[in-house]
Amino acid sequence: MLASIPSPSANTLGPFHMYGLMIALGVVAAVELGRSRWRTRGGNPDDLYAIAMWAVPAGLIGARLYHVLTDWRSYEGRWLDVFKIWQGGLGIPGGMALGIAVGVWVAHRRGARLPSILDAVVPALPLAQAIGRLGNWWNQELFGRPTGLPWGVRIDASHRPLEYIGSSVFQPTFLYEMLWNLALCGVLIAVDRRRVMRPGNILPLYVLGYFVGRLWIEALRVDTASIIFGLRVNIWLSFIGIGGSLLTFAIRGVQRRPQDTDEPYADGHRWAVDAEVTEPSQQTDPESTGSTATETNQESDHEPL
Repeated sequence: MLASIPSPSANTLGPFHMYGLMIALGVVAAVELGRSRWRTRGGNPDDLYAIAMWAVPAGLIGARLYHVLTDWRSYEGRWLDVFKIWQGGLGIPGGMALGIAVGVWVAHRRGARLPSILDAVVPALPLAQAIGRLGNWWNQELFGRPTGLPWGVRIDASHRPLEYIGSSVFQPTFLYEMLWNLALCGVLIAVDRRRVMRPGNILPLYVLGYFVGRLWIEALRVDTASIIFGLRVNIWLSFIGIGGSLLTFAIRGVQRRPQDTDEPYADGHRWAVDAEVTEPSQQTDPESTGSTATETNQESDHEPL
């Protein structure tokens, strides 16, 4: 039987910081999943490259700012460590907020219909989060209370809180969140495939699912966090996220309406993904040649933007 999950002895592999590498792998996986889903909807998959170029840095900045603002006491006397992102410390709620906001702005600039592109891209977000959580395992961080469960994670003494220095095996809360996010990704894709919800509702469904999971996982964690009225700040934020998503459903409605559309672009054009590229035939002016021209209408690919 598995006694416990071992932790890596170092958080680097050659020249690579594994925390950053896991985040990068998560981003790549999310972009490729988003490109595939957007292409299936009739959108130009290269839109996702343009969105990622702006949204990913914004998400990292937002995640770091959120972490520092909610845990600023741990940086007192060592403020330069704020910039050492490879040591860990990303607040997912901040990354979600700023990354999604910037991504929506870029998508709007490219003419995408926002509900359609959100439904295509949002399921990729928990996939990125799931892969990124492996970085916490490499850093031996974000674990829960001591446990005797066979899937507990073994933490070196140098990474344990002082009050738990005598314990060596802890709840692997980063693993719980990774598995929760993978399941959430699958649920979002399955719900979207059925086309029963209003376009754009995959986003509040993601927020609801993420914060429901974060609520119980956060209650298991023992790492340092800001406390408000006896509860960790992320527990309060989970309540806000759950309430906000339910309010969004109440205002927008859940079930699809006859006037709802999944068209990828606001002008109704679709990016042709399978049609052969053809050029319109040259038309001859009968008045200039004295002969009758045969007009042939051929449909050509149209790539907006």
